[in-house]
Amino acid sequence: MNIFTVSFFGHRIIPEFREAEDRVEALVHALLLEKEYVEFLVGRDGDFDQIVSSAVKRQKRIVRDDNSSLIWILPYPTAELHNNTENFEAYYDEIEICGSAASSHPKGAFQIRNRQMVKRSDLVVFYVDHTGGGAYQTMRYAQKEKKNILNLAGEGYGEKE
Repeated sequence: MNIFTVSFFGHRIIPEFREAEDRVEALVHALLLEKEYVEFLVGRDGDFDQIVSSAVKRQKRIVRDDNSSLIWILPYPTAELHNNTENFEAYYDEIEICGSAASSHPKGAFQIRNRQMVKRSDLVVFYVDHTGGGAYQTMRYAQKEKKNILNLAGEGYGEKE
């Protein structure tokens, strides 16, 4: 089976929430139709992560739910996960703790987790509209690694030239 892995990174606060949601929905819809199997790798750290997780769940109901997994990648175990394991396991298809991040200093754990997600991905999707922050740092890393990148916050995204 051909597994196509997509990871998502974006700012914690998305001012153009509906626009971001529409763009993510369209992308997820297309991937579910075009790919044999898709792994959607997400965090749970802000607006963009919530947009992506909701869009994947919705599109799996609309398009098909037998050719993808929504995987929550944590940098380390959290009290929130421990206290709500049953609910999270019902929502996500899989929950993974990034081993190399979990054994590192907490301040650097998110960037280590993000880099591991990038390395694993065939496509890295961003919603980055300003320089600075973890999503921007991860986008720079993905560029350095010559990954296939899509920034949904880009000006003119979706418009024909």
